[in-house]
Amino acid sequence: MGPKSRKPTKQSKRGPLQQHQNDISRTPVTSGRTTQKIVQSRLKAAVLLILAAAYSPISQLTLSPVYGSIPSSIQHERLTAATVLLAGTLMSRTHAPIMWHLISLLPVLAFSIPAIQFFLFQHSNQLGPVYGPLVTEAVTYCPLVFMSVLGSVELIYALRLRIYGEIMMKASVAALSYASFSILKKFSVSLLKRYIGSGLGFTRLGMQVLLSAFYAILLPSRLLLIAVFPLLHMLLWNVHSPLAHTTAVLNSTLKEHNYSLVARQESQTGYISVLDNTKEGFRVMRCDHSLLGGEWIPQQKKSPSQLNEPIYAIFVMLEAVRLVETQSTKNFPSIPDHEKHSLVIGLGVGTTPSAMIAHGIHTTIVEIDPIVHDYATKHFSLPLNHTKIIEDATVFIDRMEAQGAEREIYDYIIHDVFTGGAEPVELFTEEFLRGLSNSLSVNGVIAINYAGDLLLPSASIIVHTIKSVFPSCRIYREDAAPDLTAASRMNTLKRDFTNMVIFCRKSNETFTFRNPTEADYLKSGTRRYHLLPQHEIDAAVFEKRDEFGNLEILKRGRTKKIQAYHKDSALGHWDIMRTVLPNSLWEDW
Repeated sequence: MGPKSRKPTKQSKRGPLQQHQNDISRTPVTSGRTTQKIVQSRLKAAVLLILAAAYSPISQLTLSPVYGSIPSSIQHERLTAATVLLAGTLMSRTHAPIMWHLISLLPVLAFSIPAIQFFLFQHSNQLGPVYGPLVTEAVTYCPLVFMSVLGSVELIYALRLRIYGEIMMKASVAALSYASFSILKKFSVSLLKRYIGSGLGFTRLGMQVLLSAFYAILLPSRLLLIAVFPLLHMLLWNVHSPLAHTTAVLNSTLKEHNYSLVARQESQTGYISVLDNTKEGFRVMRCDHSLLGGEWIPQQKKSPSQLNEPIYAIFVMLEAVRLVETQSTKNFPSIPDHEKHSLVIGLGVGTTPSAMIAHGIHTTIVEIDPIVHDYATKHFSLPLNHTKIIEDATVFIDRMEAQGAEREIYDYIIHDVFTGGAEPVELFTEEFLRGLSNSLSVNGVIAINYAGDLLLPSASIIVHTIKSVFPSCRIYREDAAPDLTAASRMNTLKRDFTNMVIFCRKSNETFTFRNPTEADYLKSGTRRYHLLPQHEIDAAVFEKRDEFGNLEILKRGRTKKIQAYHKDSALGHWDIMRTVLPNSLWEDW
């Protein structure tokens, strides 16, 4: 009798999740040692993601002295997102051996990035502020991110996304990689703001070396011997390194252009340095790819009460708040300067507040960066007899608003916060300006310095916002206006980047400027020629309306539109800065 025939069993219908659970139930139990290896592998993958995310703000920081903070950030997010998503899409366990051979180069790449940046920066003028940051990050930061995300394959695959299909898995892996990366990056940005410049390890180069060391500990190999060469370059020739030897190398380079380094320090607002022009005899303070101001170096010893001559006229023009008069103020006895109080938002080298103090006015200075204040007192002529407040001006004004009637009232307010190619837009919102108005006396005057491209809509938005708070204003530019008719006819005027000062009062009463006296000039030739505002702008120039016919007002929390315009303004500012100082001074920071 032959073998019994069996009926074919009907295959049960199971979903992919059930199939996966059954597969797991049939998987042999791993040993403790194997489990430990898996945990170590996933931990290593997580650390790789953390290191790449931490490098994101550091990469931008290293670019900002050469290209400015805004141009350095324009393409950074898109470039990073594209790299992370590409790496997440290509991530595969099948090609794990090939990937790990590639990933083993990560420490060498990390140690080499400062040297690569150093050589690319020498071509910044040819690359420009648009392509310079793009090219630099494409050959330094992007490969680092790409390989780091590939190295996180074990962490991502631990989520067992394959059960949902190959396409869904790859899309999920890419999305999860980018989401994890973004969260980690935000955390590293907040950490950097708190500690940057606090020590050698928290300088731009110091943080690059620190992260490279973590990569080396995580992925040790014989290939690390190659990193000796970029490390030697950093210690001996890389002038971005804040070491005694490299600083001496920097000074020898600057000497070729008749400049010398007085001091430098990395801080929360950027790379701060003080430079002397040994040929023409002036001193400037730099913040990233911008200048905060400067003074002529006195050829002979001056009296303690005498101020150094400023090299920029715009800061002198701000002092004209003292010259404002109306018909009603003429009819009352004037209050002497020593009974008045002034508030200065934004310090620079201290040209305007130094003049206020010299006139005997009690002066309060609000400056966000402690290094800027320290350098203004040590290396420029800012006197020490003033009230110093080191904090964000928005925090200061919010606190003043909370005090209500108990707040300090000022006769003069100077608003001068330009840096890096654009102003911090939060300090031009209606809410912030309203807070300043509430701190201004009835007959007080405010002077607001705006630097930017006056042809962009952002200038009109700023003027509209100021005039919505202060009903009586007059606007002056630093230099004579270009011939718009001729420029339009020839189609040559594409940019009108300049400083303009908006003088305002709280009442509707019109005002004029009295003629300065000898005492107003403070024995200064620059003040004699530039104290009295000259180049007035008709406010009607800024009566540009939006698509609905409304005059736009800048509100807190609704600043994205003007930030977009600031990108164009920052690119124009970069071009101007390259004409003010030699290229090598910006590149060899």
